[in-house]
Amino acid sequence: MGERLKRLIAKRDQAARDREQLLATRKAITDLAEEEAREDLLPEEDAEFRELTAQVKAKDDELRQLDERITELSEEEQRSQQVTAGAAAVKRARARVESVTEARTYERGNGRSYLQDLARVQLRMDADGQAEERLRRHATDVQTDPEYRDLDRTDGNGGYFVPPLWLMSQFIELARAGRAYANLASSQPLPPGTDSINIPKVAAGTSTAIQTADNASVSETDMDDDFINAPVRTIAGQQDVAIQLLDQSPVSFDEVIFRDLTADHATKTDLQVISGSGSSGQVTGVRATSGIETVTYTDATPTVAKLYSKVADAVQRVHTLRYMAPTVIAMHPRRWAYLLAATDGNGRPLVVPEAGNPQNAIATLGAVAAEQVVGQMHGLPVVTDPSMPTTLGAGTNQDVIHVLRASDLLLYESGLRSRVLPEVGSSTLTVRLQVYGYLAFTAARYPKSVVEIGGTGLVAPSF
Repeated sequence: MGERLKRLIAKRDQAARDREQLLATRKAITDLAEEEAREDLLPEEDAEFRELTAQVKAKDDELRQLDERITELSEEEQRSQQVTAGAAAVKRARARVESVTEARTYERGNGRSYLQDLARVQLRMDADGQAEERLRRHATDVQTDPEYRDLDRTDGNGGYFVPPLWLMSQFIELARAGRAYANLASSQPLPPGTDSINIPKVAAGTSTAIQTADNASVSETDMDDDFINAPVRTIAGQQDVAIQLLDQSPVSFDEVIFRDLTADHATKTDLQVISGSGSSGQVTGVRATSGIETVTYTDATPTVAKLYSKVADAVQRVHTLRYMAPTVIAMHPRRWAYLLAATDGNGRPLVVPEAGNPQNAIATLGAVAAEQVVGQMHGLPVVTDPSMPTTLGAGTNQDVIHVLRASDLLLYESGLRSRVLPEVGSSTLTVRLQVYGYLAFTAARYPKSVVEIGGTGLVAPSF
């Protein structure tokens, strides 16, 4: 339809140009007669004039017919586009409905299991193709830390998820910490096809100075550059599962496995961002980054007032050394509870709910929550994270507090991938499930963005 319309439009343009040429030729005949001051055309001129007039009329007819055909095709194409747009809208609506339906397929307690579908496809047990179709529309969001326990149907080792049918749709999840600190960092997708991310950095800058006199030398300092290296690391794990467990479990067993793996992956990512050593396949976490600022709080009789001044010192160091403001304070929940428990000489709390319009409070309580913003201190949001270390110092009972400009941290994470490997346990009807993904992290762009407060003043508090 489109090509035909284009050809008709081009043909009409050519016909219009031909008509203009005929009119110009006919006008030249009358112009010549006027120049020679003749009232009538010569016989041969008159004959040519009439012939040109007939040709112009024919071109007019041709243009009218082309206009009609172009109009018809344009209207038809417009209707076709409307129909196509309508069909696309219906298709999108149907896809949304199907997507919702497919999402419900893998909800808890309805008998559908991603893990079962994945195993059936790779074991060539999907005769009707339904499992493969569901997998095409289902995104796998699972990562894991290495764990090598085998699961079978023995009670206590997976057996509570097969008959008898008592409370089969409910289970107690293992409590795990989240990734509150990691979520503070600037998150970006990991670029494909690389095992190392290099970020250019200005190591030494230029200079300016007062010109001592006209025509005197102007300050000149060469800029030096460097780069920050963030190697790509792998988080991977596997779990061997009996085929009988996949076939006979009345619950979505993938929910049991992958919810736990995902939760543990969040914890391990958080730990890497905070305390990764930079060796043995780990990223270089914030605490291991060379050049971060430290504030030592040494005190045999620590108090909230003294800690408050140390946090103020950390805030000013980010301002002074990074030349930008810090954005957040991160601490362990026990340290925040220590602040919440503090009272003045009259037994009044020093950290009170911000809804009460407190006066002369060292901090305000924003929410009774975990692993998120719980309040404010020094005008900065306070985030609690149970992955902050609590076993530091000589007595291995000290924690730390971080005051940081979180936007200077960079965390790159890949998509999540999973595999089902039936071959390794084929002799025992065992299927190996593997999940893996990649990440890279750096806090070395601006190390002075992070100030760590630590020392004997941050021993485990008593309540």
